Amino acid sequence: MLAQAVTSGSGVDPFAFQAHPDVWLLVAALTGAYVYMVKAVGPHAVIAGQPVVTRRNVVAFGAAMAMLWVASDWPIHDLGEGYLYSVHMFQHMMLTFFLPPLALLATPEWLLRALIGKDRLYGVLRWLCKPVVAGLLFNLAIVITHIPGVVNASVTSDSAALHYGLHLMAVSASLLMWMPVCGPFRELQMGTGGKMIYLFLQSVLPTIPAGWLTFAEGSVYDAYDGPTRVWNLSVTDDQQLAGAVMKLGGSMFLWTIIVVLWFKRFASSYQDEHQYRRGRLMPTAEIVGHDEDPLTYDDVEREFARVPATTEPDRAQPDR
Repeated sequence: MLAQAVTSGSGVDPFAFQAHPDVWLLVAALTGAYVYMVKAVGPHAVIAGQPVVTRRNVVAFGAAMAMLWVASDWPIHDLGEGYLYSVHMFQHMMLTFFLPPLALLATPEWLLRALIGKDRLYGVLRWLCKPVVAGLLFNLAIVITHIPGVVNASVTSDSAALHYGLHLMAVSASLLMWMPVCGPFRELQMGTGGKMIYLFLQSVLPTIPAGWLTFAEGSVYDAYDGPTRVWNLSVTDDQQLAGAVMKLGGSMFLWTIIVVLWFKRFASSYQDEHQYRRGRLMPTAEIVGHDEDPLTYDDVEREFARVPATTEPDRAQPDR
């Protein structure tokens, strides 16, 4: 009934359930590998007394796996790959903007160091995570995944290699892009101001294909110009909605992070600095000062003896 209410054209039901065991196996394999590393490797990789993972790591990992599952399974995957490019765009937003930072926040430093090591592979990762390199690779991946010929081939091709290869390329480039922002390696992260500028620049280039989709006339991606129209959306409406998702969704997400970083960096002490009430206790610095050697009575007496005394000039007598 739902499919008939929202679909027109052919008799194909775009909402028919389709199983994706490959997605289930991928999520299960990643979960099993994470649990193994935490339980078997983690206790030997951290200092005694330190937690192997934090609560934030565990919550972020659960959110990342849920994001991967929702984005890659029915119905988003099936609608996005066969009927609506706007859903396809939303799927890519989940895989490139939302999933990678969650995956990085879920990864403790010791785990990534155990996987990467300290030799050549670490050097390659360090170079790829330079902000300029990572930003260029990320935007290049975005451009490639929006080329009409590439999109049409990935959707219509019977081979899964191209489809999954493009997803792997986009997610990998996105992981590198997010490393200078929230990666496990502190030495690869930028300062707060640098992160704000960096994320703002990442929100600029996607506006070009988003604007192109919004104002394009006719079908840009022929693979989505089929007889089955979900929710009665025309090809043009679908493309415009995809442009809005890309422009507004990605930009709002990045700008929200920028605002959070701004408040964290520049407004954290605003209340204390603009407080009119004085604390009940005198600060320790005002009691003992900042000198390494304490000031004694003999020091004061010595300074008075060194400086010659000055006599006040005679005050003029008032005229009588």
